Amino acid sequence: MAENTVDSRPKMSSLFHSKSEQNESKHDSSSSPGVTDQEKEVAASAYDSFSAGKYEESLKQLEALQELNKEDYKIALNRAVVEFYKSGQTTTGTLKQTLLAMKNQVHTSAEDVDGLDDVENSLLYYNQAIIHFHMRQYSEAISIGERLYQFLEPFEKFAQAVCFLLVDLYLLTFQPEKALHLLAVLDKLSVQGSSKNGKGENNSNKDGANQKAEFTAMIEAAKSKMHQYKVRAYIQMKSSKACKREIKSVMNTAGNSAPSLFLKSNFEYLRGNYRKAVKLLNSSNIAEHPGPIKTGECVRCMFWNNLGCIHFAMGKHNLGIFYFKKALQENDHTCAQLGDGGNGQSKKFTGIPMCALLANKRYELLYNCGIQLLHIGRPLAAFECLMEAVQVYHSNPRLWLRLAECCISANKGGSEQESKGLPCKKGIVQSIVGQGYHRKIVLASQTTQNTIYSEGQSAAIPVASMEFAAICLRNALLLLPEHQTQDAKTENGSKNSSQSGSTESGSENSDACSGKGQETDKFLSAAPSSPLRKQEVENLRCSILACSTYVALALGDNLMALNHAEKLLHQTKVSGSLKFLGHLYAAEALISLDRISDAISHLNPENVSDVSMGVLASEQDQGSDKGDEAVESRKQTPLCYPSSVTSARAMMLFNLGSAYCLRSEYEKARKCLHQAASMVNTKEIPPEAILLGVYLELQNGNTQLALQIIKRNQLLPSAVQRVSPDSRKKPVQPLQTVQPIQLPSSFTQVQRK
Repeated sequence: MAENTVDSRPKMSSLFHSKSEQNESKHDSSSSPGVTDQEKEVAASAYDSFSAGKYEESLKQLEALQELNKEDYKIALNRAVVEFYKSGQTTTGTLKQTLLAMKNQVHTSAEDVDGLDDVENSLLYYNQAIIHFHMRQYSEAISIGERLYQFLEPFEKFAQAVCFLLVDLYLLTFQPEKALHLLAVLDKLSVQGSSKNGKGENNSNKDGANQKAEFTAMIEAAKSKMHQYKVRAYIQMKSSKACKREIKSVMNTAGNSAPSLFLKSNFEYLRGNYRKAVKLLNSSNIAEHPGPIKTGECVRCMFWNNLGCIHFAMGKHNLGIFYFKKALQENDHTCAQLGDGGNGQSKKFTGIPMCALLANKRYELLYNCGIQLLHIGRPLAAFECLMEAVQVYHSNPRLWLRLAECCISANKGGSEQESKGLPCKKGIVQSIVGQGYHRKIVLASQTTQNTIYSEGQSAAIPVASMEFAAICLRNALLLLPEHQTQDAKTENGSKNSSQSGSTESGSENSDACSGKGQETDKFLSAAPSSPLRKQEVENLRCSILACSTYVALALGDNLMALNHAEKLLHQTKVSGSLKFLGHLYAAEALISLDRISDAISHLNPENVSDVSMGVLASEQDQGSDKGDEAVESRKQTPLCYPSSVTSARAMMLFNLGSAYCLRSEYEKARKCLHQAASMVNTKEIPPEAILLGVYLELQNGNTQLALQIIKRNQLLPSAVQRVSPDSRKKPVQPLQTVQPIQLPSSFTQVQRK
């Protein structure tokens, strides 16, 4: 599952960077046209006071500057910035409103940036983008940043800041191709800037040399950061060779720092080298990393989360949930410290510095905990975690499917656990009443399993019930894009274009930053995990339809179940396992609707040609660099599911016998039952098939033989069963989740004479 990779990539580089660029906006006020020498001196002293952290003095000097020049709104902008830092960066909402008012004051908007006046106001727009970024309003920040990108050439230092901001935004929104394009632009700007500064040094005084030295130092400081960004982009693209090359550059420039070790650990995790990934994480010295106030990140939280992701991929789910809980505790502790502020306001999350707003990863961690708990077999605890996460990630269709799976698992009962041993009679004999000649054997009635799960309350109440599962699955289907018939015709063309876009990302034109790219058409957002590709969307649709059919059958809505099953069988790329389930579910719905003939056509054993878990295999094909172990942990076949085509066809024959029995064609039913029993091992015959054999013997008047079948728990007690070669090679697991057609309740009691 892709959910286990939420925030597994390290984000150790600082979030960019309201402080340095807003300082630049202060400095810019002294260079406005028509500024006198006196105003320049006051502006310079205000900037120096701000840089030294003397915000009171800076405010006084800015007030004096405002008296000298009342028409320049940039002075008011600088005052707002200074007051923001004076408050410890905690008045983010106030600063946002102030910047919005200033934007309206200059009679421009971010959507109309098309003139030289807008270049003068670019710092105002940039500060707005910074606030949107820290408030997780990524689409608004990208909209502003992409328009600022048009005016980058005259401002080399400012261009670097805008590009870095956009790179961060593109990586957070899973658009690595655009991020790599901007990094290539940064490389070009650095080369051009170096050449310009080199020419300026020959023709100017010491100021030119100082500017060149400053620019060179800035480029050198940015190189390590750029290599880290490239690694993150290549990890998202699953480009192993390019990522390995950039990892070497990161290690050369940053050494064994926490950011470089986190990135290398993530790379090894995607390659399937889990032990090496754990070793790299443990070797990182996270104690020396600055806290969330300076970096906006809780490194300890990411450390425990990454360990949980790695152990999830290794199939060690109990260890994984242990590490996820540690990450949650560390996250809550950090948020409590940030929200306290020395005023006793802990856990209210008020007054948090803007640079630390992104440090709270509670909902991402709850998402991971929910998926892990679902694998452990604790659906109710998983439901609680995922219900809290869905409040934030309500547009993720896969999350709604996981919630429905929690409800299904919670209402499945203990029949599967009881049948793991199966030659026991717990699935057949419910109780024994009386003694001697009055002794009665009460057989288990299959009709009692379809109960009302939430009687007396609304189905919309978030409870782990089958009614709420139906709502979750309906939400998941509505969130998927509509199936397009033309996609199959253009599939090869889209694959070629996606491959060329990933390999030639450095040569893309400026449309990559204009928001008109085709990436949004190829992927479906599934935050907090990575976006879903086209094939993953189709696989997800098939899984949702299969679960919807099961839930509708459990609720007794046979028409809806038949509708979902037919849609599932008509999907173009349905896997063999889901196709097998689709035929069984459609047959059960048709029999409940008294359409036996239509059900028999679905129960033809020739309909089963493959029972492989194709959905998981296709997900693994999309990311071949993940290694085999990551997929093997997700590929564990349930005990109740047939592991071979032979056992699946035997399951079809058992149900076909039930269908013939309902049409009173008992001889055909007996032949189907005996043929199916000869295809599987004795211990692998489900209890429903035993009950069917008892029913047929009672119809034939053989009460003693029926009792013998119950006592021996064998379908053919008087004959030696033949075991197929396939079942000798690979034992077939008991069949429980796919239940045969239910028998008439009038034959659930047998009286011994």
